Amino acid sequence: MSIRSSDVEGVEQVILPPTRDLGDGFSVRRALPSAHRRMVGPFIFFDQMGPAAFRGGDGLDVRPHPHIGLATVTYLLEGEILHRDSVGSVQPIRPGEVNWMTAGSGIVHSERTAPELRAANSALFGLQTWIALPARDEEAEADFAHYKADAIPVTEDAGTRLTLIAGQSDGLVSPVKTFSDLVYADLVMADGARYRPGVEHIERAFYVISGGIDVVGQTGIFAPGELVVLKPGAEVILRAVGATRLMLIGGEPFPEERHIYWNFVSSRQERIEQAKADWRADRFARVPDESEFIPLPPDPKPVVYP
Repeated sequence: MSIRSSDVEGVEQVILPPTRDLGDGFSVRRALPSAHRRMVGPFIFFDQMGPAAFRGGDGLDVRPHPHIGLATVTYLLEGEILHRDSVGSVQPIRPGEVNWMTAGSGIVHSERTAPELRAANSALFGLQTWIALPARDEEAEADFAHYKADAIPVTEDAGTRLTLIAGQSDGLVSPVKTFSDLVYADLVMADGARYRPGVEHIERAFYVISGGIDVVGQTGIFAPGELVVLKPGAEVILRAVGATRLMLIGGEPFPEERHIYWNFVSSRQERIEQAKADWRADRFARVPDESEFIPLPPDPKPVVYP
């Protein structure tokens, strides 16, 4: 993980996430958390999944694993994933749909390519984010919600199409239930199209999926795979360089520090330790009809975040 400098006024930092090969032709780019920045608003994890191409018989197989203290949001650009969890949900997710899983006090889930899709070649490309829960909601009851694509609000203006995945922005309110004030949006922009991010959220960033972005009146282009963090209150106008797609995230920072270990997030380190012990001792609820699981990894070397 590295950062690069930028002379663009209004830009705080540019994070360059490395590509991690997870095997079987599947890779991710993890922009958050990083050694340079842990969170943007309540967003504490940001993964680009793929793009990946699977041969017939192959597919995604993320075995059951636990979460606490957060909500996971899965949003696909291509392909399909079958979600199963310990509250009994069995839900395929397809492009434009939203899976919001509230881990709260604890949930276990798996993510796989469905058997019927393995019979032929398939592709997968998307984003998974984790949104830390406010301290008052960290032990909320585990829950899962799925939203069809036609329920997610969209607005179009002068070559920019904005899909509001969660939160509020541009006069839209997403039906996705959140626990804090935030914005999470998918923007598709024609060459030369412009977009002015709102300043109502203290922390904001955009992640370039494809194409390029410059800031009107400034020199420099932001390329695919870069997470560009804006300065609080900075008013900028983004302009697409070629056909472009980007994700916009943001929200209010929490007053308390967030600890993160593996799939666990909490404002209390002792709660992380309890979750680790619970997973080792098989005290989490299980995903029905699944016997596999991902073991707890060894404790990593300490990482100092600014």
